[in-house]
Amino acid sequence: MMCKNRKDSFLQSSPVRSSRTKRKSLQNGVEILVRGIVQGVGFRPFIFNLAFDHSITGSVTNTSEGVVIMAQADQPEQLETFIEAIRSDAPPLSEIHSVETRPLDSPLNSDSFEILTSNEGATSLAIIPPDIATCKDCLHELFDPADFRYRYPFINCTNCGPRLTITRTIPYDRPMTSMSVFPMCEVCEAEYQDPTNRRFHAQPNACPTCGPQLFWHDRNGVEIECEDQIDATIQAICEDNVVAMRGLGGFHLCVNGCSESAIETLRKRKNRPAKPLAIMVRSLAEVESLCHLDPGAAALLDSPEHPIVLLKPRAESPLASNLAPGVSDIGVMLPYTPLHHLLLAHPHCPEAMVMTSGNSSGDPICITNEDALQRLATIADNFLLHNREIITRVDDSVVKIIDQTPRLFRRARGYVPKPIIGDFDLPEIISCGAGLKSTFSLARGNTIFPSQHIGDLFNLSCLDFFSESVENLKKVFRIEPVAAACDLHPDYLSTHFAKELGLPFYQVQHHHAHAVAVMMEHRLTGPVLGVIMDGTGYGEDGTSWGGEILKADWISFERLASLEPLKLPGGDIAATEPWRMALSALFRNSGPAASSHPLFKGLEEAKVQTVCQMLEKGFNVPQTTSCGRLFDAVAAILGLNLVSSYEGQAAMMLESCAAQSLSSDWKDSLIRDYARPDTQIVFEKDTIWRLISSELIHKVVYDVSCGKKQSDIALQFHSWLICSISRLVEKLSGITGIQTIVLSGGCLQNRIFLEGLTHVLTSRGLETYSGSAIPPNDGGVSVGQAVIGGLRHVSRSTNES
Repeated sequence: MMCKNRKDSFLQSSPVRSSRTKRKSLQNGVEILVRGIVQGVGFRPFIFNLAFDHSITGSVTNTSEGVVIMAQADQPEQLETFIEAIRSDAPPLSEIHSVETRPLDSPLNSDSFEILTSNEGATSLAIIPPDIATCKDCLHELFDPADFRYRYPFINCTNCGPRLTITRTIPYDRPMTSMSVFPMCEVCEAEYQDPTNRRFHAQPNACPTCGPQLFWHDRNGVEIECEDQIDATIQAICEDNVVAMRGLGGFHLCVNGCSESAIETLRKRKNRPAKPLAIMVRSLAEVESLCHLDPGAAALLDSPEHPIVLLKPRAESPLASNLAPGVSDIGVMLPYTPLHHLLLAHPHCPEAMVMTSGNSSGDPICITNEDALQRLATIADNFLLHNREIITRVDDSVVKIIDQTPRLFRRARGYVPKPIIGDFDLPEIISCGAGLKSTFSLARGNTIFPSQHIGDLFNLSCLDFFSESVENLKKVFRIEPVAAACDLHPDYLSTHFAKELGLPFYQVQHHHAHAVAVMMEHRLTGPVLGVIMDGTGYGEDGTSWGGEILKADWISFERLASLEPLKLPGGDIAATEPWRMALSALFRNSGPAASSHPLFKGLEEAKVQTVCQMLEKGFNVPQTTSCGRLFDAVAAILGLNLVSSYEGQAAMMLESCAAQSLSSDWKDSLIRDYARPDTQIVFEKDTIWRLISSELIHKVVYDVSCGKKQSDIALQFHSWLICSISRLVEKLSGITGIQTIVLSGGCLQNRIFLEGLTHVLTSRGLETYSGSAIPPNDGGVSVGQAVIGGLRHVSRSTNES
């Protein structure tokens, strides 16, 4: 079907054409290839209308390389302004990485502009956009009684809704998504074909007549007939029941965020005694009534990504005290799907709803109705289900603002599969990440695609999720790796996965990967000094590292310095029982007498004595330079946390405790205390510099015995660590001549630590960088591995040829 005016209706046309009333004498033509996030964001409709405005004839189509435009005009100037407008006026959700042009070999035989059917190619350079929060236009329709999509929980358009989670492969067209089983009705089809409609070529387009539906089930899997599933859900939550709700990228477990009894029930059933729970709140105004909210955090909460943002609750808020016991921040998000908006807008909805991952502890989130009804039956009282298939599991993203910069702690919904762009040419490679907070990355050319957050890779169900996600993203990006990269740790499941691929594989030291991830994000050429502070990473000497300063470039590194080693009584179990690290630190200072410290009186005496004997005899006490374990030791000595129920708990509690003593001039005090006398740096065996912590531990113990305020001691520990590391870095900078510093590792999720270290190092004239788009924790390791492994493979291939 053809038309003379773009306002005409497009009910059945394929391809769509924008015609001219007069045939142009077309002499000037160009082929344009636009790469980036240009599929699933209304880009072809944008080009269609732009062509009309600039009197361009030709066509636009999705390909596996990007969007290809064949454009022809009377004058070259028309094409120039058209191409400039592509860059400057692109849809808000698009992200243009490059625009390439070449002259047409021959004139186009066309007097219209068409949207052609997408075509596939051997290699995919197209990028599927992330899932995006419901836009303002769809929200208006959702709550408009006169609109035919009134209260329809799957409303969407080209500016919002599901993308990656429903995509099987590219090009991004409806037959390639889980919406293929929902044929559009005539009304939806008319919108889909109308270039003046914001649902023009919106692949998930649907309505109550033709689209997905909700279902309400009891914990036995029996469907309960009800007039309004939203009303039934809110009633259950108000009765302190647990509801499992199928969402965008998986299931959530939902309870009343203001009810301590409901949260306690959820914690017991999920075996999650203390780990913080995220909440969903109706609006920014209500967030501000519950939490301290600055403009940056407000903008982040209301961004198209709608991540969980870590905020400090107000003392007078009605939020339950057991949402995040012992820590100062809670995770807050706004509704990001129509279903969420309907729930939160209900007149009886609590002020906040807990929305935590729909899984049993340690397992991946459920994505199918059948799986949820089976695995969550012992946790949930009811199930709110729908019948739109989730292709790719995607959890909620988590962000914290540090130094006025949003820092991704968990990169998932809203951000994946956005790529990280570099300045090199990598082969097609897969990097398999670490063990905790696992991710993988796929890379090709100058582009790295980090996966969504997978979780802790410690059981077969998580490994299955990992493997399934690898296959999904390989299809989406049509990447067939020719090499693999993984961690040095021989026992990580990710290491075994990489080895079993049967490809050339490259093992990358954990902390080197951390450093290169920051280099990648900031496009640093190196060499750099990498200050990597985390819980653990397998060292080249076979010991556990975790408080390291490396001289690093893209391919290699040299270990220059570390924290003073501590013994790990019992090995890995010491990471979950901080009292063991406290005993290890005290034993290092005072020997067997350490076991009589008052700290251990509440513990089983026989166990304490056994650990003390292990330390005395050197039995099963491997050494570590871990910064995380030093945090654990101090937290335990202060009595904050003796046994942890989740990774990082003791360190988070220590940070929260220290924050209570922060003053407005705390950063200035770091500059004043820079040359503190209790910093001890030694050059051990003429091979490595060590930052000695023995005197620090002695001072912490002394201050505790004197009854000094707990939060003051915690802050003094942070100050010592910041100033001492800074002095060591400055010394190494002088020795090496390197003035570029990168900061990474899970311990640098700590706001006091990261802001303080950045402030002091910068004040000493050093260029300091840290991650924001790439998590500082192990979720960012796969990015560094992809670069290091990819460049090593290129070097190896070059040498072999």
